[in-house]
Amino acid sequence: MLTASEMHLIITPTLKVAKNEKTRSHMYELLAQRVTQYVEPRYVSDDMLRGKDDELAARQYYHDNHAPVTECGFVTLTTPDYTIGYSPDGLVGDDGLIECKSRRQKFQVQTFLEWHRGRSIPEDYLLQVQTGLFVTRRQWCDLVSYSGGMPTCVMRVHPDPAVHAAIELAATEFEAQIRALMVDYKSAVKGLKASERRVIQEMFV
Repeated sequence: MLTASEMHLIITPTLKVAKNEKTRSHMYELLAQRVTQYVEPRYVSDDMLRGKDDELAARQYYHDNHAPVTECGFVTLTTPDYTIGYSPDGLVGDDGLIECKSRRQKFQVQTFLEWHRGRSIPEDYLLQVQTGLFVTRRQWCDLVSYSGGMPTCVMRVHPDPAVHAAIELAATEFEAQIRALMVDYKSAVKGLKASERRVIQEMFV
C-alpha cells in the first residue's frame, strides 16, 4: 500500500508526478507485495533505533507541554482510484494530529532557524505531513522535531490545497500503473508455481 512516508517517491519537489527510477522501483516493490502478500524485512540502522525512542519522548513532551495526545493506529483513505495509508504519531482533539521526528543536532539547529525566519518546515517532511492531513482530513498537524540535548521545535502545518491536488493526481496515476502491471505479471507467470520462501534472520523490524 502506498503510504504518506513514501509520497516523495511519486511526487517531485515541484509537485509534478514523478517518473524516475525510484518511482519505478517503488512501483515494483508494492506490486510484489500484492503478489505475495508479504512485506520483506528491512535492516534497522542506528538512526532508526534512536528514532523509535526519540519519537516516544517527543510525543510525551508534546503531551506534557502542549495538549493531550491520543494514540492512533494505521489510517487509510480508500477511493475507487487509490488507497493511501498513514500512521499518525497521535491525534490532538477533534481537529489536530502530531508527526514526531528524531533529528541529528545539526538538522535541529537548521530547523529552528528556518522556522524562526520563515515558518518553513523541513522539505523532507512536507509531503508526508500534507499526506497525513489529506488522509485524516484533520485541520492541522503539529510537526514535532526532537533532538536529545536540544530544545524541541513544534511547527504547526495546515492543509495546502495545491499539495493535496498533487497527491491525488499522483496516487491515481501510480495506482493505475500498478493495476496494469498486475495484469501483465499474471499473464507472464500463468501456469508457474511459486517456490518456498526462506527468511534469513537479520536485525530488522
